[in-house]
Amino acid sequence: MIHPTAIIHPQAKLDSTVQVGPYAVIDEGVELGAHCVVGPHVYLTGLTMIGAHNHFHAGCVIGDAPQDLKYDGAPTRLRIGDRNVFREHVTAHRSTVPDAETIVGSHNFLMTNAHVAHNCVIGDHVVLANGALLGGYAVVQDRAFISGNCGVHQFTRVGTLALMQGCSGISQDLPPFTIAAGINTICGLNVVGLRRAGFTAEQRMELKRLYHLLFRSGKNLREAVTEAREKFTSAPARNLLDFVVEAKRGVCADLGHAAWESEDK
Repeated sequence: MIHPTAIIHPQAKLDSTVQVGPYAVIDEGVELGAHCVVGPHVYLTGLTMIGAHNHFHAGCVIGDAPQDLKYDGAPTRLRIGDRNVFREHVTAHRSTVPDAETIVGSHNFLMTNAHVAHNCVIGDHVVLANGALLGGYAVVQDRAFISGNCGVHQFTRVGTLALMQGCSGISQDLPPFTIAAGINTICGLNVVGLRRAGFTAEQRMELKRLYHLLFRSGKNLREAVTEAREKFTSAPARNLLDFVVEAKRGVCADLGHAAWESEDK
């Protein structure tokens, strides 16, 4: 199960079912759960706790020191859940300070050359496509989809079931269920994602009406939120409204030229 060219520190904790490929390096503070697969030339380091059924493809660097000029060399942590796929050359860095963690949840798919910076928090069922970059302390909520070569600025949040179009970038929060296009702009709801997640036609229509009120009515956002709280009471609507209210960096604005579409068939 372990290739003879792999280098594994005697204090590393590997489940007996773990497979380790040629020339992989696993350092002292790493813990690997059941049925993980570590491909060739993978480097696992730091205080990195990894759950079960994770697959690390060739060249991944997981748990290395944060790219933060304030980092002082302290032992810091990265925690990874279950059933994630890390494709070739993915990098995920541990936290900057010992009392915090970088966290990657479960059932995520990180494609080639994706980067997860220090202190990021990634939920479950998230996709980071090729070349997607998360800055430090970024938060990506469940079922978000970040397309190829997208950039997420440090401390920025990506809401649940949000989607970033290829090569887009955000330094303001991306609200749940919306689609990012360009720089800090959105162009509607992620209707396909909502359907796939089981949202009913009525729920999708309500979210479209809420989107229109918040982002296309021309009203001040604070005023629109106050009005929306009286009109929209479902759990998805509250999720979107709470996210907007809690934003500390502002939220992405609508492109302004797309017409509000009627409910999909």
